[in-house]
Amino acid sequence: MKLIIQIPCFNEEATLPIALADLPEKVSGIDSIEVVVIDDGSTDGTAEVARRAGAHVVGFRKNQGLARAFMLGIHTCLERGADIIVNTDADNQYCAADIPLLVQPILDGRADLVIGARPISEIRHFSMTKKILQRFGSWVVRRVSGTDVADAPSGFRAISRDAALALNVFNDYTYTLETVIQAGQKGLRVVSVPIRVNEDLRPSRLVKSIASYVKRSIFTMFRIFIVYQPLRFFLFVGSVPFLCGVALGVRFLAEYFRSEGDGHVQSLILAAVLLIIGFVTFLLGILADLLSVNRRLLEELQRHHRSRLSGTGARDHGEDAPVRRLYEVSASRQARPD
Repeated sequence: MKLIIQIPCFNEEATLPIALADLPEKVSGIDSIEVVVIDDGSTDGTAEVARRAGAHVVGFRKNQGLARAFMLGIHTCLERGADIIVNTDADNQYCAADIPLLVQPILDGRADLVIGARPISEIRHFSMTKKILQRFGSWVVRRVSGTDVADAPSGFRAISRDAALALNVFNDYTYTLETVIQAGQKGLRVVSVPIRVNEDLRPSRLVKSIASYVKRSIFTMFRIFIVYQPLRFFLFVGSVPFLCGVALGVRFLAEYFRSEGDGHVQSLILAAVLLIIGFVTFLLGILADLLSVNRRLLEELQRHHRSRLSGTGARDHGEDAPVRRLYEVSASRQARPD
């Protein structure tokens, strides 16, 4: 059983040595442990620090964002034969000694994705506003994903090989909420375990402002819900104008028969418009649902392709060939003029 710990980094030269030093060398039930550092276009000595510590380093030439760095790490870990992937942060906010707690539910066969639940109420450097929003955000994610995750924004998580093969991240901002919702929608088993946190070494770079974080998080949840539940979404949206149109139509008929033909023509016109809008929205929902079926088929093909690639890529093309191709594609996109 091989465990790979991945650490996305962007200019973490100061804190990365602390995070690497705290990683466990042995975990019960695990035969070997590797560390992969994803250098997300750092301009300092992050990559050199990681290599000196013995970590395997991949990355982008220019900053791509946390979500893309996370997915590059997932691809790299799969290609290096990971059975379990643990994701943690380079600022050492999570207690690395709790990694055995994360991997145990996967080793026991009880989970596909394990989220480390922080003691939010006890974290001193979290403001009261942030604590409230963290709890509210986790509640919303639980409702949307159908899981019992306690701390959805936590980046300290363990992922089984099968779950890693199935996950995708569509946005460029962060992976935390999207992967939980996606896992729930795909029927993966999601479990939360209590973990500890360390003292704050630097301010969060992801949450630059509460308003921006809330806006981006809401958009992410909204988008992923539409992607995985399009029919429910469009039926709900379409039912509003449709029911309003029905109500106005009933009102028109009531007035028409009451006044012996002198009904409110305006109500009839508005009712017809609303009914058409509702009906068209229902049709869009059916079309979107058909597209989602096609997307699920493509994701299944992608999963098999990833599995085959990660199983044979190291032998057939050299250890990091597929990751290198992904690196080169991402770099070329950055270099391409707009």
